[in-house]
Amino acid sequence: MQDIFLQVAGVAAIIVALIHAVLSETRLFPHVTVTPPRLRLLVRLVWHCSTVAWIAGGVLLIATPYFESQTARHWIVVTMVANYLFATIANAWATRGRHFGWVLLGAVSVLAIAGY
Repeated sequence: MQDIFLQVAGVAAIIVALIHAVLSETRLFPHVTVTPPRLRLLVRLVWHCSTVAWIAGGVLLIATPYFESQTARHWIVVTMVANYLFATIANAWATRGRHFGWVLLGAVSVLAIAGY
């Protein structure tokens, strides 16, 4: 059952990352003004670093049950939970709890902890 929790957490992490990418490209970046304009691409790429990290973390959580090493399982789960919990807290704090992202990221954290 723990393996299923980890894999569901991984799939959820990937879905949350994709939602993050799509919403930022369709709702946020069209309204953002970056000066000088040549830095606009840099801001977008740095913004999407979290998207890439969340997808990579999701892939690791999905693959974790197939690793034979308990040490690898331990450190993957601990690292990913720390990553998603930080994102949860930062999102809730920065948006004063008015954005649904912190709930989704928190759900990923809880599922990963349940799979530990």
